[in-house]
Amino acid sequence: MTDTPQDAPALPYDPATDVPGFINVLIGIVPAQVLHALAALGIPDYLADGALTAEEVAERAGTHPRSTYRLMRAAASVGMLNYEGNRRFSLTGQGHLLRTGLPGSLRDLTLVQTGRAHWQSWTVFPESVREGTCQAKQALGADIFDYYARPENAAEAALFAESMADLSTLTVQGAVAALDTAGVSTVVDVGGADGQFVLELMAAHPGLQGQVLDLAHAAERASQKAGQRGLSGRFTAVAGDFFEKVPAADLYLLKTILHDWDDERATAILRNCRAAVHDGGRALIVETVVGEIGQPDFAVLSDMGMLAVTGGMERDLEEFDALFAVSGWHRGQTYPVGGGYFGIELSAA
Repeated sequence: MTDTPQDAPALPYDPATDVPGFINVLIGIVPAQVLHALAALGIPDYLADGALTAEEVAERAGTHPRSTYRLMRAAASVGMLNYEGNRRFSLTGQGHLLRTGLPGSLRDLTLVQTGRAHWQSWTVFPESVREGTCQAKQALGADIFDYYARPENAAEAALFAESMADLSTLTVQGAVAALDTAGVSTVVDVGGADGQFVLELMAAHPGLQGQVLDLAHAAERASQKAGQRGLSGRFTAVAGDFFEKVPAADLYLLKTILHDWDDERATAILRNCRAAVHDGGRALIVETVVGEIGQPDFAVLSDMGMLAVTGGMERDLEEFDALFAVSGWHRGQTYPVGGGYFGIELSAA
């Protein structure tokens, strides 16, 4: 009797397409750290005025020439640099976003997202999923906000604050342009950090009185920013805790605040705003909104970051509505404001 070959079992995947696709996802760490190295070494700043060879960049940056060439070659493969031939590289549009001091730059955000505090928090991400709570304290010895509050981490904290301001640039102008301030005299930027949002709104509407409510170090920074913009006469910085109480106002701004917190604490913030709001008052929430499941979606990836780093979450509209209902708010208009973010207008229910 001769052996007859058995038919190989059918595989539940296509090796020709599914394996390369899987590998591309798996090595996603690499493009992120390519951006990290570009930003940390200042390479986009050296290329701001035009193409240079990798060796010329290495001389300016004080880096190893061949390793610099390898980094720049990888950066070209992920769309940050153009290869001009003869070992010369120039910036793409996306590459300009890694420059220092350029309006709209995302350099600081890149350094934060790929830096120690966030990166270490990702190392215990499976435990976050297993326990249902952020495990950043296990990785850092403190939750992320307490970590940034430590004096030895002041430089990281300042970088984080700057990165949030840079990210705000993508959304604030759109939100200010879309928001109707009829009937509004007083505005409180809840957890507003350096006050970028409320100060921009005040600049657009000279009759408004604005406040920032945040921790003491952030409130002091907001006062400085108001002075720099000549708005001190209409502005007050309030050092406080939005889980305890918020100042009375006609309008509350909560930009990327709710996503930092679980449902219980997000509800507490909203309830405090509802308890203090003037009759007929409103709130504007600026957040990402989770879309259709299975489609490419920045919000669902950001949601993983919130679980890993802050213990918060991104939400879909149904989840937002549940928060609003139990805290005494009613959702009105919802519209894009730029950068993948949405403005969600609330009225007192």
